[in-house]
Amino acid sequence: MKKKNIIAFALVIVTTLVASFSFYFWQVAKSPNLHVDGQKDFVLYIPKGSNYEGVVDSLRAHKMITDDISFGFLSKFMKYRDNIKPGRYLIPPNSGNKEILSKLRAGNQDAVKLTFNNVRLKEDLIEKIGTKLSFDGDDLLSLLNDEAVCEEYGFNKNTIMSMFLPDTYFIYWTLTPKEFMERMKYEYDKFWTEERLAKANAINLTPVEVATMASIVQSETNKKDEMPRVAGVYVNRMRVGMPLQADPTVKFAVGDFSIKRVLKVHTQIDSPYNTYRYGGLPPGPIALPERVALDAVLGYEKHNYTYFCAREDFSGYHNFATDLTGHMVNARTYQAALNARGIK
Repeated sequence: MKKKNIIAFALVIVTTLVASFSFYFWQVAKSPNLHVDGQKDFVLYIPKGSNYEGVVDSLRAHKMITDDISFGFLSKFMKYRDNIKPGRYLIPPNSGNKEILSKLRAGNQDAVKLTFNNVRLKEDLIEKIGTKLSFDGDDLLSLLNDEAVCEEYGFNKNTIMSMFLPDTYFIYWTLTPKEFMERMKYEYDKFWTEERLAKANAINLTPVEVATMASIVQSETNKKDEMPRVAGVYVNRMRVGMPLQADPTVKFAVGDFSIKRVLKVHTQIDSPYNTYRYGGLPPGPIALPERVALDAVLGYEKHNYTYFCAREDFSGYHNFATDLTGHMVNARTYQAALNARGIK
């Protein structure tokens, strides 16, 4: 009997220990261990080259984990300490250790929402990206100014910006500058379908030339419904050998986008971007054209207009003319409106 009692007692002890350990392990794995105010996710950034201590230090610094002992125990059990994966991770409130560590160990990153538009210069693009991605913007700028790198993608330093289509993208934070460029080239190639290439060929323009013209059209008008008509003016001018004489190209050449009235002194600047002095399209786009502007060039309005001038009502729309006489009437009307407002 004594032996049976001892065995029974031992079984009770073992069962109790197993149950206690199981409960503790469940607590360690499942109990909420993330301190977040409200319902907002915590964003954890793990740079390349980070170690386990760096991850924990980051969580501690932001006072995110409430029990780092249990976190440390489970991280060792799940072999996370030797499987640190860089990235940007969104961790929901009330996440348990197992949920957090499973995501980090698997490297299940959450993409960054990156939007860029209203970009004129390479430096503007770098500013739009800012600190949203892990790489240094200057490294990307160096690539954009590297002729050999640009040639890898079929561009040069003047045309490489054609590859970047303004839009909203979801991109992994850990991308390198080169990987970011490859993603943009993928989006560029996806945009240029056989149908669009055929339309470009029909007007004797390459995709880069379409982008260059679209950048001018977009700079001339922000009215999407008017873009095809403005594009038609430039197509007509190129067909008859007229200089484009596009004011936005002069502003780009001067380097002053605040100019409200382009004067003769501006049009005399010696720059290949000055379409008053040099025929044809400038060497590259003067801004990043949006898809709507690119499609406006490809689907330009067929008409006989070769001139246009801003309307005197400052609505953003333009008056169009088929000859210089009609254009001068429109121009004088607009100039009178500028004078009346004291705009110089």
